[in-house]
Amino acid sequence: MSGPKIHILDPETVNRIAAGEVVERPASVAKELVENAIDAGARRVLVDVTTDAKEITRIRVTDDGEGMTPEEAVLAFAPHATSKIRDIADIHAIRTLGFRGEALASIAAVSRVTLITRPKGAGALAGTRVVVCGGEVVEQREVGSPEGTTVVVEELFHNTPARRKFLKSRNTELAHLYGAVEALALAHGEIAFRVVHNGRERFSTQRSADLLGAIAALYGTDLARQLIPIEGRLPFLRIAGFVSRPAESRSGPAQVAISINGRSVASRQIVSAVREGYGTLLPKDRYPVAFISLDIDTNLVDVNVHPTKREVRLSREREVLAAVAAAVEDALAARDLSRKAPPEPAQQQIAERVPEADRIASPEPPYAARHRDLAASDRRLRRTETAPAAAGPNLLPPMEPIGQVAATYIVAKGADGDLFLVDQHAAHERILYEQIVERRDSAVRSQELLMPVIVSLRPAESRIVREAIPLLADDGFVVEEFGRDTYAVRAVPVILGQLEDPQAVRDTIDGLLAEEFRTASDRKEWVTCTIACRGAVRAGVVLTQEQMRRMIEQLAKTKTPWTCPHGRPTVVQFPKEKIERMFGRG
Repeated sequence: MSGPKIHILDPETVNRIAAGEVVERPASVAKELVENAIDAGARRVLVDVTTDAKEITRIRVTDDGEGMTPEEAVLAFAPHATSKIRDIADIHAIRTLGFRGEALASIAAVSRVTLITRPKGAGALAGTRVVVCGGEVVEQREVGSPEGTTVVVEELFHNTPARRKFLKSRNTELAHLYGAVEALALAHGEIAFRVVHNGRERFSTQRSADLLGAIAALYGTDLARQLIPIEGRLPFLRIAGFVSRPAESRSGPAQVAISINGRSVASRQIVSAVREGYGTLLPKDRYPVAFISLDIDTNLVDVNVHPTKREVRLSREREVLAAVAAAVEDALAARDLSRKAPPEPAQQQIAERVPEADRIASPEPPYAARHRDLAASDRRLRRTETAPAAAGPNLLPPMEPIGQVAATYIVAKGADGDLFLVDQHAAHERILYEQIVERRDSAVRSQELLMPVIVSLRPAESRIVREAIPLLADDGFVVEEFGRDTYAVRAVPVILGQLEDPQAVRDTIDGLLAEEFRTASDRKEWVTCTIACRGAVRAGVVLTQEQMRRMIEQLAKTKTPWTCPHGRPTVVQFPKEKIERMFGRG
């Protein structure tokens, strides 16, 4: 052997490895820089993003925080340099955002960084300019500057091409960046945020101690005025925030925003607890819009479990989750949950900005609701009727429907005494999916709506939709820009008939935001499945005997009748012999 197998890595390699952990994409840069601005006591933060036709070329973050001296400006780029902690004991009481001390050093290791800063209230007449490229300080001098700090990041990943090639499209990366800043704006309403792209303002928030103001700025007043406040308290925990009424649901958890001690975090457990608080008010496949702020004893929170500080560990997690679920449940139980209920008193100021009359919907007679559901199911089944000449072979055993269980499963008997359970939603989803795929390449894919459906989006969502317009068009949605972050849906897939539920578009958008697709084909397949899901007969809807028969007949003519497009079973068979053994007859 020529030498030892184990050796010490050089500092440049160490810094690049650290950068790979902390700096995943441009959004990571914006997040780290904004968190540093927050920790510096900023009252205003500007995020200015520049792009060319293909990618993000520059990120500039300016704050009016405390600034740095010339010595501190250089030291800030040293690995593990931090002003947040002194020793190991401080980690257990950390309440700042950027304590890991790797952000600037990691960013500078894979980009060109220019820092201009001037300390506040120190009597300094000039500021300091420091330029670092690839981890090396290439310039340091005095400059004129206002109090506070500006950091400019350019040429990101110029020396790590492997990382660069994994970046997504410009619009996708912008969407992630907007989302990162939005999350921080929601967690810190006391700071005014402004995001600018190529000289145009994309969104801004005002300084306010009221979370609702930030929500209205980012999500719109229509949503904000309908939210329900929640609160809860334990000796070591305070819960505050807002949740949506059940009618304002989403297909995924992307719009459940969570912050712990001012830190925006991702937590499937807390999302599940919020969802648990709704109980049966939401279908199993739906999620609320929610903004949850948790203030927890710092000794019970470990924020050092992930390089990007996106995840945290709670030492009394079970109690926290139970308290969150209870807070949501209590808030919903005490409110009128109609879609257009009057705003809460604390929301009156926002409500007054929207001159729309509020009415409490009067209860609908049960017979009217049942008639409406039957009519809607009949329309959906008529759309998927196949002409006899075009029908394929019958791939299911003969069966005759005899009823429903929980208005969700069709009970049918077979010719030989077998028993069948058919999931009505999964079955119709399979029927729709195959017909959409078959018609996707036909000459006529869309039908124009009499009145376009207007969808207003957050900036992060808007970027995704703008990129996905051609993809949506392939599946029959004609979507056009209709002003800033607003889109008009002018046509829908023929297979959907008249668009009864604009939520189909909303769910498609949510899914495109939440999912990471490896290929354009994966993305296209997801959109097709979503369209089929939204257009199918729903679970929990009572069907007539004739409707159940028609659904089974349509399912039997599909190419793959035994599963839905997601792979879940559509039909479960109980052979007569098995039933007899269950009753001791075998």
